[in-house]
Amino acid sequence: MNPAEMYSPIRDGIDRSVHFVKYSEAKPCGSLAELVHCYWELRTVANLPEDFRYHAVPDGCVNILFNQTDTTIAGVTALRTKAEVLNLGTSFHYVGVQFYPGVWQGRSEEIFDRYVGTPYSGALPLVEVSRKIAEVGFDEKLAALSELVQWLLREKLIATNIVTAKILSNLDRIRSVADMARLTELSPRQLQRTLKRTTGLAPHDLLKVLRVQQSFRKHYLDLYSDQSHYIHSFRKVTGHTPKKYAAKFDV
Repeated sequence: MNPAEMYSPIRDGIDRSVHFVKYSEAKPCGSLAELVHCYWELRTVANLPEDFRYHAVPDGCVNILFNQTDTTIAGVTALRTKAEVLNLGTSFHYVGVQFYPGVWQGRSEEIFDRYVGTPYSGALPLVEVSRKIAEVGFDEKLAALSELVQWLLREKLIATNIVTAKILSNLDRIRSVADMARLTELSPRQLQRTLKRTTGLAPHDLLKVLRVQQSFRKHYLDLYSDQSHYIHSFRKVTGHTPKKYAAKFDV
């Protein structure tokens, strides 16, 4: 079961009116593709006239984030059920690894659900990796990021999650939490405990986030009972109606 075959979350919102902000993305190779959705880079290519506000949308994923301007700043991040607007300033350079939902097995207490702006003080070798890759281009950073993923795998801090992999690989068959439970062969209570432990989300919250993510690539009537339901759900997760989101952000 490879989540990459069914689930591809959108990149976060970059305002269409903003210039000199570059986003790059690369896919992992081999077996890492079952764990990692992508490696990514977000940076300014020139100083901006005003602070850049990054519109981060929930996707169920966990990211490891590196601040390449100040390599002491790093962290593990994941949004829950609502978008966050992050003020990144007028000049910035971030790199990260995005893991599929349920893959992260590390301490949930270490996960940020907000802006990461303080030096990393945990036990992971994040500052060491950030310093190692700070002076090279994005393509040259990928080998070190893959090495970090392999290290996390050996340390059992990431792992294939059979339950979430089944869900992500069969999204077109899921219309309800009951469908999730049947598909994963778990009772509703077991599903609740498993998803809460491995994603931080209750089943109905995970389904809500996954549906909104799917709506960027499929017609809303394939996912929602009607247009009103779609608009309400989309706005609750992203903070915008679908029409306003499409007009404001380049996705």
